[in-house]
Amino acid sequence: MINGWSDTFLAGIQTFNQILTAGIAITAFSLFLYALSFNLRDRVARSFAIILLCVVVIFTAEALQDNSVSTQALDLLLRLQWFGLVFLPAAYLHLSDALLVTAGRPSRGRRRIAVRGMYALSVGFLSLLAVGALLGSLVPDGKPAPYLLRTAWTELFTIFYVAAMVWAGVNFARAYNLMLTRSGRRRMLYLMAGATAPALGSYPYLLFGSSIAAQHQFLFWISATVINILVGGLVVVMAYAVAFFGVSWPDRVIKSRLFKWIMRGPVTASVTLGLMTIVRRGGELLGTPYSAFVPFTVVASVLLMEHAITFAAPLWERWLFFGRDRKELELLQNIEERLLTQSDLQQFLEAVLAAARDHLQSPTAFVAALDDETLSPIVVAGNRSLLDQESLTEVLGHVNGDARMEFLWGNFWVLPLRLRRRSDMDRDELPPLLGLLGVAHRENQMTMEREQREALWLLAERAAIALEDRQLQLRVFRSLADLQPQVELIQRMRAAGRYDSRASLLMEPLPHEADLANWVKDALTHYWGGPKFTNNPLTRLQVVRELAEKEDGNLANALRALLRRAVDQVKPRGDRKFTTEWILYNILEMKFIEGRKVRDVASRLAMSEADLYRKQRVAVEAVAKAILEMEVDTLDR
Repeated sequence: MINGWSDTFLAGIQTFNQILTAGIAITAFSLFLYALSFNLRDRVARSFAIILLCVVVIFTAEALQDNSVSTQALDLLLRLQWFGLVFLPAAYLHLSDALLVTAGRPSRGRRRIAVRGMYALSVGFLSLLAVGALLGSLVPDGKPAPYLLRTAWTELFTIFYVAAMVWAGVNFARAYNLMLTRSGRRRMLYLMAGATAPALGSYPYLLFGSSIAAQHQFLFWISATVINILVGGLVVVMAYAVAFFGVSWPDRVIKSRLFKWIMRGPVTASVTLGLMTIVRRGGELLGTPYSAFVPFTVVASVLLMEHAITFAAPLWERWLFFGRDRKELELLQNIEERLLTQSDLQQFLEAVLAAARDHLQSPTAFVAALDDETLSPIVVAGNRSLLDQESLTEVLGHVNGDARMEFLWGNFWVLPLRLRRRSDMDRDELPPLLGLLGVAHRENQMTMEREQREALWLLAERAAIALEDRQLQLRVFRSLADLQPQVELIQRMRAAGRYDSRASLLMEPLPHEADLANWVKDALTHYWGGPKFTNNPLTRLQVVRELAEKEDGNLANALRALLRRAVDQVKPRGDRKFTTEWILYNILEMKFIEGRKVRDVASRLAMSEADLYRKQRVAVEAVAKAILEMEVDTLDR
């Protein structure tokens, strides 16, 4: 009886450990996709993505190992784990070098060579794995689990693995000491703590401790389960720390986006996989190899998890990520949810006009807004031919000083729509005019009944409220449009100052590609001289300053050399031709470098002038992208 219970308990631990292993693989793959989607341009994120890919390979191969696979498949899976394991030391050193560069200690060449050398050694160990020299034969009946025998090359790789991890740890500590801000030091601690888990939890210790593990199987599986729990949790902590690199979003946006990604991806998939495994194993214990509850469990788990996440997301955003700015951010959220868009405004005014036409049996009605002393119709309902839009502005001369008095204009009764009276207005002061409501009357109907008039003025008040909200929102949008460039600049400099505050605020931040494309177009337009060339913002780029040192401090020659180099990057290989693949380069060369007229270039390239301008925009964007890449490479050195 005791042995039966112990065997059941051991089988339960093994099943739980297998679920954890699969969950780690799912989590690592999901975070790998996150890095590819949001901040792959940053070198820290790129090196972290390599670590995640190694973890995916290691734990996926481990999760697929169970009693149902053949001996040959088991041997293949155990060796497949090493595809990720051999590259893990080089990836860790790569990450530590990227952290030092981000913290303000760029490599003078030695660290870069060391990282490349580590990758070369990893490729060497991979070659040994391919020829069967790195690992020995399989022990299929090994206790507590099957494992591969070690060889002399395995011993050497272990030394390489430990040395690389220690080296990377020293670099992590150096990067931590370079952090000057509290947030930078705190996230570096998260990164250092999270980095220990994949480094320690990925190595197959059965190579060296199989005899001890066979004697203490309970201890081995409990230890493996605890280690996997730590690996799964600390990989997320590591991803959280890396998520702040290379992006200029506010911290709350980064946290919220990552949290949603983890909840909708790894958590949902892991919970579904765990429940599916439990249901399937339960069916096997009861003598039913396949249970109809398995697909039902999968579908129900996914739907319930997505439902819970959707409803809980607003709550956790407010309580976990808003902090002291909760009131301001809740106000912005409410504005976003209740914002009166142009479509919403049109729908509301269409409803007002439909009600007005119904009360008066009118063929046509309109609402016109007054913007900068110009009257323009926003919504017209009914027969549009009855409204003379060209003379609509003339109706303003008929508006009298009575705030609640309609008048006739052609075939229309016109009601002035005015701003609601504010507390700071004098009692005799007439509120400003917002627009007009016009309703066409039927033939021989020159007066309205009392109920019709009251209903029409009530509808006019509703339309005035909508126009007032429209004016307020237009002012808000203009203010936001004016504020956006400054906010983006501050956010980008703040993001750069998270980890290298000494240099980030003194350096010119990288421009957006849209701005850069406009600067490039201006510089190419005045390529051989002109104000758009000599006063171009491109001269503030670091790559231009470095080129100017070679040109005796001449910024104009340096910028011209940069443009020439970027244009040459657009050039296809081979001799110049006038084929499709050469169109972008030929436009740049003929239009800007040679200075030909648009008509001549279009004729030579056998295209219309409109098509030429479209292709020219694509060519300029390609040059801007090349310049941006050169600037990034210059800053990374």
